[in-house]
Amino acid sequence: MIYEMRVYRCVPGRLPALLKRFETVTLKLWEKHGIRQAGFFTTLIGESNQELTYFLAWESLGERETKWGKFMTDPDWMKARAESEADGQIVGNIVSQFLTPTAFSAVK
Repeated sequence: MIYEMRVYRCVPGRLPALLKRFETVTLKLWEKHGIRQAGFFTTLIGESNQELTYFLAWESLGERETKWGKFMTDPDWMKARAESEADGQIVGNIVSQFLTPTAFSAVK
């Protein structure tokens, strides 16, 4: 199992718009494409409280490439993204890392 950690740093004041988009659109589209989330978090204390961090679970990098590619080109996603950004850009920066659990990790 491979986990992808994605951190979205929002444009100031736009975190609520990002959370709404995930809640109302993105998660449904992920389900359609077989993308499995492993947790979502906002930053309580840290460098910025305008961040959303989440984890995705993948069987392999190949699975990620196939499913993520289909999601990113889904017309419903492209429409929803454009509509959610009608009032301006939401995300200023995205950082993505691929992680593998250690032998002693509670998460496998």
